Amino acid sequence: MRGLTKLAPGAGNLALAERPEPEPAPGHTVLEVLAAGICGTDLHIADGEYATVTPVTVGHEVSGVVARIGDGVEESWLGVRVVSETYFSTCGRCSFCTSGRPNLCAERRSIGTHVDGAFAPLLHVPATGLHRVPDWLDDSTAALSEPLACVCHSLHDPPSVEEGDDVLVVGPGPIGLLAAQVARAAGGRVHVRGTPRDETRLEKARELGFETSTGGECPEADVVVECSGNEHGIALALERVRRGGRLVQMGLAGKPVSIPFDHVCFKEVAVSSGFASTPASWGRALALVDDRAVALDPLVTEVVPLAEWERAFAATRAAEGIKFVLDPRAT
Repeated sequence: MRGLTKLAPGAGNLALAERPEPEPAPGHTVLEVLAAGICGTDLHIADGEYATVTPVTVGHEVSGVVARIGDGVEESWLGVRVVSETYFSTCGRCSFCTSGRPNLCAERRSIGTHVDGAFAPLLHVPATGLHRVPDWLDDSTAALSEPLACVCHSLHDPPSVEEGDDVLVVGPGPIGLLAAQVARAAGGRVHVRGTPRDETRLEKARELGFETSTGGECPEADVVVECSGNEHGIALALERVRRGGRLVQMGLAGKPVSIPFDHVCFKEVAVSSGFASTPASWGRALALVDDRAVALDPLVTEVVPLAEWERAFAATRAAEGIKFVLDPRAT
């Protein structure tokens, strides 16, 4: 089968290539991939800014249907539409694994970076990471469950937003618009900040009920959630967080940046972050989906055949929409 593969380290080296069809190991399943979202991390992988074990099929935001099962997996999983957590394996013994934080396990291997991921017709994943998809949620929208779980981890572990907090979200991309909705669901009054090139995304933020801004002043906030990963965005976040406030850093710069970090000391700012997701954050994310507290469907800009991945990557990089989703079945 052909998958979108990081063939070697460094910038570029990304192409559709022949990959082996997976067979399910004991306790594992093989999914027929229905949809796989393009993440900012995938752009960093394309640019050689995020470590991978090459050659490896990229992609980790996935919805699919269970096509094959390995020994020890209940047959009731066959034919079920699911989303999958991203960890292919962890040690299961370290303090992080035993305390519900497998994302920090030193031996963690993830789909799309360490083992073949979701930008292919078939995906091999452990059954323990599967979650059933509600009937009303379509395939492309369901793929956004994974970034939602990441957002829930960042904003809830530890809890960052309290009822009545003023919240500023910097960066109106997919993660920013998910973070704005999760913060609102937690009781925050949310303002979304972008740049003039983000107008399409800011319009979507307004459709979702948020105040927005680009140039000039933007409000101070009790909580600033930085989702741009841009040096100027991180600097703005540090400038606009109130004294005694909280900064949640979610955006990845992919390189060293120069920022006014003294604000953390002068304002006594509590800084937190979140790397990927945890089982607990998946539970929170799927509960928000079930309760219709977060709208995923408006964030899907286009579903694109896998063969047109270059166009979809370019559109994502240019902020021409919100979320582009690849469909390996489409032609």
